[in-house]
Amino acid sequence: MGSSDNLSAVLKCAKTIALEDTPVPQPLPGQVQMRMHSVGICGSDVHYWQHMRIGDTYVVPEPMILGHESSGTVTKLGEGVTNLSVGDKVAIEPGVPCAHCSFCKAGTYNLCPDVAFLATPPIHGSLRRFHCHAASFCYKLPDSVSLEEGALLEPLAVAVHACRRAHITAGDRVLVCGAGPIGLVNAMVASASGATDIVCTDIDDKRLEMAKQCGATHVINVRGLTNEGAVEQIRIMLGGHKADKAIECSGAQPSVKLAIHSVKASGTVVLVGMGPYDEIKIPVMTMSTREIDIRGIFRYANCYPAALELVKSGKVDIKKLVTHRFPIEKTVEAFETTLRGEGIKIVINC
Repeated sequence: MGSSDNLSAVLKCAKTIALEDTPVPQPLPGQVQMRMHSVGICGSDVHYWQHMRIGDTYVVPEPMILGHESSGTVTKLGEGVTNLSVGDKVAIEPGVPCAHCSFCKAGTYNLCPDVAFLATPPIHGSLRRFHCHAASFCYKLPDSVSLEEGALLEPLAVAVHACRRAHITAGDRVLVCGAGPIGLVNAMVASASGATDIVCTDIDDKRLEMAKQCGATHVINVRGLTNEGAVEQIRIMLGGHKADKAIECSGAQPSVKLAIHSVKASGTVVLVGMGPYDEIKIPVMTMSTREIDIRGIFRYANCYPAALELVKSGKVDIKKLVTHRFPIEKTVEAFETTLRGEGIKIVINC
């Protein structure tokens, strides 16, 4: 193979993605080489494309290949790889931790300070025809799970982690704020976890209609509603009760406030969405006097096997989220479609 075999989507500078032929990578010991198949577009990819940074922590200093929601077919094995074979279809968990720090040893490897995460500077992503990755973070897909579904295990793993952090169990009343892709997968996982009532909020009726197909038992368009009005509507929909757990997926300050006011005393709020600001105001008195637990999440750890089982068992139909598909040659068009807010989930086929 020559360098012309590896068409790659390279972020050159703000608002500029170039399709370039890059060298075909060869697997190091413990890695596999893959012919990439599907790569989903995440909000972080779009943010890097528009601003070359996410906050002050993640800054793109030089051209970077995008993409981290991905799947492919194994084409070559590196030395020492025994868990996979050439021809295996795999889903790729994009973060490879150091395996030596205290966080890794405790199992919370998502908090590893030296994790190498795809399409997070300075690590190149997987939106290219060939990519090499640690074999231990590639998951073989059964025949019943498609490569496109394999790519979508990444956002699904976020939801598995969020619902675990919320301790959602059978019979719970759950509020999901935001009906974007991450809100929708959280509704799916909450439903699969046994939640009996799931209220989903958003300001887009089309997304709320999709939420009904993803496990939401009630939806509310909160555009124009006061916080008090939205809280009361949620309470009525839950039969006069407040939510046991809330998962906030928008990052918008009014939505965070709504989540906190909508859960019962001793309830839990998990913050998944990342808004435009590092600091937001929260109702501290309400949180403290009602002993509400507020938890953050950062990516996921040990969640891919559960995400795969949810899809394999049919408890979660992740493929219904895909509304647009583009070939890699039309990557820029795919990103522009995402930026305009069209559809739900956009997948690029490599």
